[in-house]
Amino acid sequence: MGMPVTVEIVDAAATSGETDTIIREVFDYFKYIDEKFSTYKTTSEITAINDGRLASNKASNDMKTVFALAEETRLLTDGYFDIKRPDGTYDPSGLVKGWAIWNAAKLIAAHGCKHFYVDAGGDIQTSGMNAEGKKWAVGIKNPWNEAENVKVVYLSGEGIATSGTYIRGDHIYNPKTGVAADDIASMTVIGPNIYEADRLATAAFAMGKNGIAFLERRAGEGANSSGGKSIRGYMIDKNKIATMTTQWQ
Repeated sequence: MGMPVTVEIVDAAATSGETDTIIREVFDYFKYIDEKFSTYKTTSEITAINDGRLASNKASNDMKTVFALAEETRLLTDGYFDIKRPDGTYDPSGLVKGWAIWNAAKLIAAHGCKHFYVDAGGDIQTSGMNAEGKKWAVGIKNPWNEAENVKVVYLSGEGIATSGTYIRGDHIYNPKTGVAADDIASMTVIGPNIYEADRLATAAFAMGKNGIAFLERRAGEGANSSGGKSIRGYMIDKNKIATMTTQWQ
């Protein structure tokens, strides 16, 4: 994944041994995802496809699923989310991480756990309540000072993802121009799950300042599956001005 992964399970019914087993299972799953989808590893399946050693129609079911989801997202975002690079190769990273976190959360839930969170590089899926019986508190970092949170949100059963340049530099490009978005510093999206939040945060960031209007138009989606709440966004531009959708916390 290229980023730290944190899992916390606070279900009172789970023993420490059970929790350790579940967490090991989650980390084994993330290792599998990294081995399959990393564009930096010569042994990965995505590299084999990019090198022409594996035809996409011969790919694994997980790879076919991700390609199908990527195409769905490309259409949803009017082409602003596109895993196809200008050189013809593919990089599904902007979708795979959120999808993998969401799958890991479902894996934990399948063990009967209700109160936990999964965090991979700051993209988070929450479930239930924390150890104090309260909603999970998630900070949105100041793009110019990582030690400072500019906003704290409280979530239960939702996902939150932030796209920005303050950790990895310019790595999200407008696929229509080939140029990195340079008018915003970060775009945070809360969604009914981390998969939705992650893919929309990536696309909205690529749109630049127009991304917040795109998220506003998505308002209402996922409301039934997230306790009546919907997709919402929080943008910080290069002038350090924050703009948020009307349904923000």
